[in-house]
Amino acid sequence: MRPSVKPPIIWLNVLLFLTTFMAAIVAVPWYGIVNGYQTAHWVLLLIAFSFCNLSITAGYHRLWSHKTYQAHPALRAIFAIGGAFALQNSALHWSSDHRVHHKHVDKNDIDPYSAKRGLWFSHIGWMLRHYNKETYDDYANCRDLHKDPIVMWQHKYYLLLALLTNLGIPLALGLIYGDVLGMLLIVGVLRLVLSHHTTFFINSLAHVWGSQPYTDKNTARDNGILAIFTFGEGYHNFHHIFENDYRNGIYWWQYDPTKWFIKSSHWLGLADKLRTTPKIKIEQAKAKQALKLALDKLEDRPDMAHLKQALNDEFDLLMRKLKDFYELKRQLLEQKHHGLVEKYEHSLLLIRYRQLKDECKAQQKNWNAMLTHC
Repeated sequence: MRPSVKPPIIWLNVLLFLTTFMAAIVAVPWYGIVNGYQTAHWVLLLIAFSFCNLSITAGYHRLWSHKTYQAHPALRAIFAIGGAFALQNSALHWSSDHRVHHKHVDKNDIDPYSAKRGLWFSHIGWMLRHYNKETYDDYANCRDLHKDPIVMWQHKYYLLLALLTNLGIPLALGLIYGDVLGMLLIVGVLRLVLSHHTTFFINSLAHVWGSQPYTDKNTARDNGILAIFTFGEGYHNFHHIFENDYRNGIYWWQYDPTKWFIKSSHWLGLADKLRTTPKIKIEQAKAKQALKLALDKLEDRPDMAHLKQALNDEFDLLMRKLKDFYELKRQLLEQKHHGLVEKYEHSLLLIRYRQLKDECKAQQKNWNAMLTHC
């Protein structure tokens, strides 16, 4: 149980969040009215904002917290600098918090930013007091990151890097474009506030607003609108059940620029060993969740016992067909890759593969039709 007396306030964080937010909503528009902003201000804001957020999503989150892929040292160094520019603590500290969050999600006494403690707490309140001070002695849950010299370099010099980037970059741009104060406000203050709160949305809004197509064992939600503001992190329900996948938006039409950035880095030779979730596991998770929701709706309907049984039977049949289909697909790809199958045998396998694919589609159609009656 947490003590009734609240932990001490972290005054540095309070002052940082308060002063930057007030400057963003007062000083930034005031300067714009008096002096105006040029196209360069907004373009550089977008570039700096993207640099910060991708350093968090592709670096802090999917690379260091979850090890969903491996990155070239040059890319890791860029993420380390961008993470300091985003001013969200070191990669080691951030990853430690995030791993605890995933391991103990929604447990109020353990999860650093449990959504069950309220929207304000999960969004920013957890950073305003020393709620988790005892967990930062040695970052024991990040022993693997201790072996990364770039992570440890950034952790050691984080304060210096944060000052150099948050003051140095806007100042340098201001000198280049002849508007130091304007760049400090736009690329410095406004960029920082936007970067902070869009990232914080994942801890708060992404746990209360959206759908749960894969699991309802935690509060995480999928939300396409949030994905737009968070560089693809809005597909949070998928992420919490398949955290080792380098993607959050798994379908081509889902907005996930972090996924596209990682994939592009792979094509350029800057990233490898990209981890993905087998499609059968995704399909199984979706079907199990759909079955659960359907049975929950029928829980208090004794007259629907026949429909409950039919749902279970259809679900079992779907699972068997999916398993057969993906097993055959695996064998087909493996044999084709190693050249272990004759042309005639390959043709027979292709015929069976297409039959199973059609059967799966038909069974999925039957399954969806049954769900609409619940």
